Amino acid sequence: MAFGLPRAAAAVVTLVLGLAAASAVADDVEMVFLKSAVAKGAVCLDGSAPVYHFSPGSGSGANNWIVHMEGGGWCKTPEECVIRKGNFRGSSKFMKPLSFSGILGGSQQFNPDFYNWNRVKVRYCDGSSFTGDVEEVDPKTNLHFRGARVWDAIIEDLLNKGMSKAKNAILSGCSAGGLSAILHCDKFKDLLPPSAFVKCVSDAGYFIDGTDITGNKFVRTSFKSVATLHGSIKNLPSSCTSRVSPELCFFPQHVLPTMKTPLFILNAAYDSWQIRNILVPSAADKKKEWAKCKVDIKGCSSSQLVTLQHFRDEFLSALPKPEQSPKIGMFIDSCFAHCQSGAQDSWNADSSPSIQKMRIGKAVGDWYFDRAVSQRVDCPYPCNPSCIDNEDD
Repeated sequence: MAFGLPRAAAAVVTLVLGLAAASAVADDVEMVFLKSAVAKGAVCLDGSAPVYHFSPGSGSGANNWIVHMEGGGWCKTPEECVIRKGNFRGSSKFMKPLSFSGILGGSQQFNPDFYNWNRVKVRYCDGSSFTGDVEEVDPKTNLHFRGARVWDAIIEDLLNKGMSKAKNAILSGCSAGGLSAILHCDKFKDLLPPSAFVKCVSDAGYFIDGTDITGNKFVRTSFKSVATLHGSIKNLPSSCTSRVSPELCFFPQHVLPTMKTPLFILNAAYDSWQIRNILVPSAADKKKEWAKCKVDIKGCSSSQLVTLQHFRDEFLSALPKPEQSPKIGMFIDSCFAHCQSGAQDSWNADSSPSIQKMRIGKAVGDWYFDRAVSQRVDCPYPCNPSCIDNEDD
């Protein structure tokens, strides 16, 4: 199983149901196949053309842009990457049109701050958070590790479409895409006009360099394998790689100290992906004693809940200190969730998760437009009755 894709079938079902529920406020958006990028070697794992979805802005949002990067884990071995070639995680041949919702939604009622912006969703088909760049292609596997070239090619195309004249812009993403929003944030800002107002939003992308239940650094080892296989090192922020071992730069806690562009961190303190893959990876739970707890926090024993509370403490300690980082926004709820910006029911609906009566969409908008300082950290589980189990994108 590819690193970062647990319960793949369930995730697909969750996504489909989520989109169906939000159909009343979602936009059907066709795909843009960037065939011109193939000649530059900017391709998916299987060598197919990269794809993004584009909904043009209008009215007051005509010169504003939000670029949202899709998530989907990583592949750390050739075998895992070969599996991805057979689906939309590694080939645009399997991609289909999708709907925009949440932070990309086109409804003024449900997404008042960004509904009429130029809205873009970048599809994820490289398995490296858009950091890979290896020239050689193994003829046995025909794997192309070109994530960084894909990102460069798509951004170049968007600049030519009018983003080069942007007045306001956001680079965002979910999960592996949320990490990518952090890793590419400063570069994104540098490519836009100096006068542009640019910020970045990372949803469920704040992966911590944590220990698992056996005391091992499983996820650190995995990220090292990703960086080595994909040739990611040269595309990670040099301000980070000059200070620490390159694989550590997949952990935002090592990147943020030298970031220049304001960032909003949206994350669940009990991030369901991180609990399944950082705290309790399958290799650390051979007897499957955590099987129920990893699927549903309500199925955790009292001792397992104690472990989860310790994980929350570890997660919070890895966050930047609010008083030292006034430009950083935060919405850290106590939900058992992963990705909360891509679906309307978690972004800005009546039943959306909230902290101190503030919904995610409102918190992000207030932070972006400097209407209010928005740094909210929830109380420990199970204090928040507004939580819903989300795993979108």
